[in-house]
Formats: sequence, structure tokens, C-alpha cells
Amino acid sequence: MKENNFDKDRALKKLTSEQYQVTQNAATEYPFTGKYDNFYEKGIYVDIVSGEPLFSSEDKYNAGCGWPSFTKPIKKLTYKRDQSHNMERTEVKSPLAQSHLGHVFTDGPQDKGGLRYCINSAALKFIPYDKLEDEGYGEYKKIFEE
Repeated sequence: MKENNFDKDRALKKLTSEQYQVTQNAATEYPFTGKYDNFYEKGIYVDIVSGEPLFSSEDKYNAGCGWPSFTKPIKKLTYKRDQSHNMERTEVKSPLAQSHLGHVFTDGPQDKGGLRYCINSAALKFIPYDKLEDEGYGEYKKIFEE
């Protein structure tokens, strides 16, 4: 199935077992184990499945929760009510691939809107600022120039 130059079946075959479980079965990586938890390089984070731009390093902060945390997405995401594990949460998904990314909570920094996007590293791929053009994300350089 090909949509918008994106072949989901082919993309899924390239994932590790953890990436597949997180993005396709809403699994959660263990806290403080993801490669982007304590990672603060300049660039953007994209969906590991589709390459959709999701978050900017400009909006990343250390929430101390064990997962990468962001105050806002780059583009509109998909939200779904999640009542699993006897909790009331809001699941966050990528729009095109519908990859499970994590959850959004209302305990984020108040001066940045109050949201905390708690995202699994396994759902993300980081594109460094100096590689944005080469990787086809040149239009996102403007985020860092504002």
C-alpha cells in the first residue's frame, strides 16, 4: 500500500522488534532506556515509520519522567482516548502512519502551554540540524531561526 510516497509495509520491515512493538502495538519502552531521553542536540524528530516531522529540539525539555518530553509538536498529530492499564490518558499518534508515539499530559511547563508530550524514543528518528537539507527536511531549518 503506497500513500503519499510512503510504503508502510516496506517501512515496517525495517524496524527493530522494539520499534515495531511500540509503533504498531502501543508498547512502551522502559523509562530512562531510550536513546533520546537524555539527548539534546539541535534538530528535529520524525516518525521512525513514515519520516513525518513530529517534534523540534527547540521544544524538548527534561521532564524527569524517563522518556523524551516536548511542549508541542511541529505539526498537528492524531489523538485518541486511552483507558488501558486502568488509567485515563490521551494517546498521541503520527497522522500519516498512525504510529503510536506515546501520550500527552497536562503537567508540562505552564509558560510553554502546559502540555507534556511523553514520547517513546523507539518511535522516533532524529535528524540533526546540519543534515536537514540533505535528508529532505530543509524547510524545518526556519524553526531554529525564529
